[in-house]
Amino acid sequence: MADTSAAAQPATDNPVEYIQHHLTNLCLGCDPETHRASGLIDFSVFFVDTFLVSLFLAGLIMLAAWRVGRNIDPDNPTGLQNVLEMLVEFVNGMVRDVFPKPNALVGPLGLTIFLWVFLMNLMDLVPVDLVPKLFYEAGVPYFKIVPTTNLDATFGLSLTIFLLIIIHNVRERGAWGYVKTYLSHPFGIWLFPVNVAMTLIEEIAKPLSLGLRLFGNLFAGELLFILIALLPFWAQFVPGGAWAIFHVLVITLQAFIFMLLSIVYISLAYQDDH
Repeated sequence: MADTSAAAQPATDNPVEYIQHHLTNLCLGCDPETHRASGLIDFSVFFVDTFLVSLFLAGLIMLAAWRVGRNIDPDNPTGLQNVLEMLVEFVNGMVRDVFPKPNALVGPLGLTIFLWVFLMNLMDLVPVDLVPKLFYEAGVPYFKIVPTTNLDATFGLSLTIFLLIIIHNVRERGAWGYVKTYLSHPFGIWLFPVNVAMTLIEEIAKPLSLGLRLFGNLFAGELLFILIALLPFWAQFVPGGAWAIFHVLVITLQAFIFMLLSIVYISLAYQDDH
């Protein structure tokens, strides 16, 4: 069991408890001793910190979009308007390159995915002791500020994309047409048992790869920041600064990859040879 006072102690006092504490979520329905879910998948557990931070960041995106939309000026754009316009053009250009025919919904979806995942990843650059200590002083024993270091969050995102893949397939091909892709792809209808098995593996691999890739990279980054915090205060600046600079590239790249693969997977519903 992690000692809840680890948030208020120097990292070098008890490194094991310090690491355990910083890797523990604030949750409801989890084990009262370990403060963790009973298994890898436990739908009875609600991760409060992951939900609150994700909701807060989604609210920031909506607030920024609302303010830019209300005060948009095509002749004298503001800094935020310029940034959002560049992102919109970039994502729309990518959608045009990938989709065989115009689609008005996937562009906004891709932009939302990129911004939301990027901001959730960006929380990894907040000093590892800052938020846990603030919440500990307020009487909250655990609080992880990076939603994408929680497997439930990344799989929640990837399963949502998987649901959208199914919806787009059914809308484009019809329900029976979508079922036929499982029966006849890739070896023809006479080998439908093999086709069903292979297509199921191919489809299940999409949300698995999306969720695990994002989680693995962000969890590793968070763990490295925690390990750097175990160093003496004077020795943290060089490795911490170097890793923070490199991690900016990591969090941006992971948000881009998640968005790109989501667009590509959805676009497969509109390709006749799939």
